[in-house]
Amino acid sequence: MSQEPDALAADAAVDGEVMAAVERDEEAVFVIADVTRDDAYLSVPLADSASLSAWR
Repeated sequence: MSQEPDALAADAAVDGEVMAAVERDEEAVFVIADVTRDDAYLSVPLADSASLSAWR
């Protein structure tokens, strides 16, 4: 998985509302979801996700 912010197609039509959260059950999981669509989400273990400073 690329951690580059420009890895997605720049000309894709975006009409959703995207939110991010950290779920803490047995293992902390980082979730990004488009709340305007069913089953449109990505989740990764928090330890494997990129920090905000890493994206800068």
